[in-house]
Amino acid sequence: ENILRLLRRVTGTETTVLIQGETGTGKELVARFIHGESNRRDRIFIPVNCGAIPKELVESEFFGHSRGAFTGATQEKKGYFEIAHGGTMFLDEIGEAPPELQVKLLRVIQESEIMPVGTHQPKKVDVRILASTNRDLKAEVAAGRFRQDLFFRINVFSITIPPLRERRKDILPLAEYFLRQFSQKLNRRTGDFGDRTKELLLDYAWPGNVRELKNEIERVVLLADAEKQIAPELLSDHIRQ
Repeated sequence: ENILRLLRRVTGTETTVLIQGETGTGKELVARFIHGESNRRDRIFIPVNCGAIPKELVESEFFGHSRGAFTGATQEKKGYFEIAHGGTMFLDEIGEAPPELQVKLLRVIQESEIMPVGTHQPKKVDVRILASTNRDLKAEVAAGRFRQDLFFRINVFSITIPPLRERRKDILPLAEYFLRQFSQKLNRRTGDFGDRTKELLLDYAWPGNVRELKNEIERVVLLADAEKQIAPELLSDHIRQ
């Protein structure tokens, strides 16, 4: 069953979705698609990288805090979950979430409520959870690094995004999409890809996946002469080898 058809099965639901795949495969794009096709499309979408927040700030950033909750808390602060109320939160790289965050995420998903730092009164939140990982979470659970109960909660509906090298038919449509996107964004009128350029794009393995392709096309647009066909010489050396 192809990915788009799988996505269509969950876009109109409130189901928690786990999006798996290598770094750069476009997991956030998939999450944004699910949100954009859902009943929450007119509400906020908040992406949060679970591994990028310093440990000492995790609780405050996710759940908020009251004034005076700790030194430096001069005013009340809303956390990500309260800001996302009514919308969708994308927990990017949830496999990197520290243990103390994992247990609190489990509570939010189970009870639909948060406890801001410095308060004793829980707040109800209505947030749809989408999560992603580039790790094997079953192996992380077996190794004791990821809570099994949280894994079960987020793995209600799982979608695996294959790496770009395994979906070669997507390379040229994506490259052409990025070409149009960056031509408009950078205000550059460029021609299309020459045949040899297309061959090179198709032959390259794209270890960095969609993200690498996107960066390469942005670079090409910057280098290209206006309205001329994009020649293979404009591609990075490692792609032409």
